[in-house]
Amino acid sequence: MSSGPRYLEIADYLRELVANAEPGERLPSDAELCERFGVSRMTARQAVMVLANEHLLERKRGSGTFVSGRRVPRALGSPLSFSESMRLRGMVPSSRVLRAGPVEITAEIAAVFGIATSVPAIVLERLRLADGIPMAIEHAVIPADNSGLLDEDLTAGSLHAAFERAGRVPTRALAEVGARMATRRERDLLELPASGIILTEVRTIFDQTGAPLEHTSTFYAAERYAFSAVLYSDDEGLPS
Repeated sequence: MSSGPRYLEIADYLRELVANAEPGERLPSDAELCERFGVSRMTARQAVMVLANEHLLERKRGSGTFVSGRRVPRALGSPLSFSESMRLRGMVPSSRVLRAGPVEITAEIAAVFGIATSVPAIVLERLRLADGIPMAIEHAVIPADNSGLLDEDLTAGSLHAAFERAGRVPTRALAEVGARMATRRERDLLELPASGIILTEVRTIFDQTGAPLEHTSTFYAAERYAFSAVLYSDDEGLPS
């Protein structure tokens, strides 16, 4: 018998069930856990919340407790490409090009690249998938002098890999993150329910020389990601 807190013992039991279950599979209720382990409902609920905070299970009011869909870890502001990130996790990345061609840029984006709003730019909007599951919509703007990148295979390939072949390595990213309800178009593309939530990440990616490469807005299906961030207690280590 474990000498540690009972809720951690129950959490370990639930973690083992999750490891051998499929997404959406029902888990024991609080009452069932109370009976099995001889603990109070508060202790059982505390164990369940441990796994809920780890994104391993979800509670649905009136229905029960279920194994969460497999969430993909994502470090906010990471310069790692979608394709590279998915391959590292044993998933097959793919894309569907939604739009590719000239675009008029805003003053904000022009300032990012240090160009006038009259300077030509191109947009590449893609639906990003992993193992055939829609994960995110990516809207990337790049200066038109990189328009040759559109000749690359950006359905199966990576925009970052195309930059690297041109001698520019994505090295650093600055990002702003938010959350909101998905629009009708986003729900259709990402196959989300009417209550679907979108996590937004607007980031500028810089190459090895510090020059801006792309300004990208990515709209993630929140239920398919587990986001993480590095936090500091003061300003030390934060980008200037």
